[in-house]
Amino acid sequence: MPITLRDVIQEDLPVFFEHQLDPVATEMAAFPSRDREAFMAHWAKIMKNAEVIIKTILFDGQVAGNIVSFEMDGRREVGYWVGREFWGKGIASESLRQFLGGEKRRPLFAHVARNNVASKKVLEKCGFEVIGMEGKVSEEWILTLE
Repeated sequence: MPITLRDVIQEDLPVFFEHQLDPVATEMAAFPSRDREAFMAHWAKIMKNAEVIIKTILFDGQVAGNIVSFEMDGRREVGYWVGREFWGKGIASESLRQFLGGEKRRPLFAHVARNNVASKKVLEKCGFEVIGMEGKVSEEWILTLE
């Protein structure tokens, strides 16, 4: 199964936009979708930030999602979003494994909505460990990779 990561290009953004509109995905992520203008403004900002590492996930040549690391509250965070049509194929796990090969900073942190058991398993397969729970917006697992 050919999964590769590459730098994000402008042409990826409409696909990412559609992925984040999926109501099932937004419920699992406990993260609301943005309208097109807000979404594009957010992506323009993160793509210009030299501290953000962001990659497009390709599966069999198709844009399947994205993966990112960034600073938040003094901690290095990792996150990803895979389009629902690509779920259940091992894409998130392999993409994260590849991404971690290039992102060497540790510790890394991740937040996962409590109802998103699949994403928690992806992180644990890649060496992350649960260190707690918090509930700013919704209850979520906090994981770290040392």
